[in-house]
Amino acid sequence: MDRFDTENSYSTIMKRLSAFGGVQLFNILITLVRGKFVAMFLGPEGMGISSLFTSSTATVQHLSSLGLNLAIVKEVARVRDDSRGRSDVIGVALRLLLLTSLLGAVMCAVLSPWLSKWCFGDYSYTLSFVWLGLFSALSIGGGGLLAILQGMSQVKRLAKASLTGGLSGLLIGVPLYYFFGTGGIVPAMILMSGVIFTFYYVSLRRSVEYEYTPLSLRQHVPLIRRLVVTGLILMAGGLAGTVANFAINAFVRAYGDIDNVGLYQAASSLTNQYLGIVFSALAMDYFPRLSAAMNEHGKMLTVVNRQTEIVMLIATPLALALIWSAPWVIKLLLTDEFFVIIPLMRWLGMGILLQAVVFPLGYILLAGNNRRVYVWVEIVIDNLTWIALSMGLYYMYGLIGLGVSMMARSMINIGVAYGVTRSYYGFRYDRRSLTALAVCLTLGGCGFLLSLTTDAAFGWPILAVMLVSAVYSALRLRRRLASRQA
Repeated sequence: MDRFDTENSYSTIMKRLSAFGGVQLFNILITLVRGKFVAMFLGPEGMGISSLFTSSTATVQHLSSLGLNLAIVKEVARVRDDSRGRSDVIGVALRLLLLTSLLGAVMCAVLSPWLSKWCFGDYSYTLSFVWLGLFSALSIGGGGLLAILQGMSQVKRLAKASLTGGLSGLLIGVPLYYFFGTGGIVPAMILMSGVIFTFYYVSLRRSVEYEYTPLSLRQHVPLIRRLVVTGLILMAGGLAGTVANFAINAFVRAYGDIDNVGLYQAASSLTNQYLGIVFSALAMDYFPRLSAAMNEHGKMLTVVNRQTEIVMLIATPLALALIWSAPWVIKLLLTDEFFVIIPLMRWLGMGILLQAVVFPLGYILLAGNNRRVYVWVEIVIDNLTWIALSMGLYYMYGLIGLGVSMMARSMINIGVAYGVTRSYYGFRYDRRSLTALAVCLTLGGCGFLLSLTTDAAFGWPILAVMLVSAVYSALRLRRRLASRQA
């Protein structure tokens, strides 16, 4: 079995998914624990200050990083078996990361008076934002180093790095919050980013072989152009999604009320965080494997079809579990006032299950070199569809309309993504992935339709469908893992 077969076997994919999924779950628990301590030691005011610092610097980082991270993953994955090419790509990437890190620090410092005014209504936090320039630089650099490790498929290093990040945030932040109150927020952010950056750098030096030789950026203009152009397009995609979400929230606020905005965000956040564990874990491993296989059609088909089968087998019972347990989830994590979003969460849960079909196809567009297609499909069509459906259906049906729009958007995305990938990249489903899609979507649809009734007794039929889905997924995955062909 060669390297491709080993890395793309069902057993390897499941091992990596288990590792990344476990790490994601651990980090969520760490976040909840840290949030509890922040609430205890800093109170609502401190939580608000911390949130504003985090969100504002995240915007600065998003702009100044030029979207390079995913571009780096793609380029490193493409040349990871070529020692000379690997050294060139990593060398250029490190220099670009240095420039974007400095850009992030400078932007934060230059904009510090305005950031303080916009966030807090006065200039009292100007110096804090100047210091957060260091946090931004370390975060951008750390994210870039993580991208290199991801491109090299350093699974164990990536998992350890994520665990280190979560634990460092807890172990560094909590004592500083306790002793210094709100004055410890900025030092905690800087120290945490410094620890993570250091760990990523050490991991890179120990696990990735490359020659660090002096090179001129002029020597690699085509590579730099690919990285920057791809990064800018990806950054535009992220900004388009942010703008679309803002437009929808503004529309809900204008034609409804602020409570509906909060209810929608609560349902959306719970649903995305829950199933996001799976998608985040899969993306960490899937994208570099797909990028490395894009130049060989047969290998690309193998990677995408196996990923499709696995993501559907895992996402379906989890989506059904969310649909069934929505009342208990809300009661545990929110308050009784939020019970009104139960139907909305169920619509969103089914919508995200349909989005799981799009997930493997969307990365084909990302890993391919047709930037024009990516811009039109991912940035223009998807976001315009999302805005139009959300506004129209909310105007007609209220909060439920936002859930219906998510499902409709996902169904449209399936058709568009499959049509484009079939036309431009020759993608087609094999028998295994088609079978998994048919069974999983049937079970998911049955569970969702049962949830639409107002009869509380129907909770048990949903549970039954969920258990059938879980058993089917477990048996099918067991069969795949036991197969020599896997």
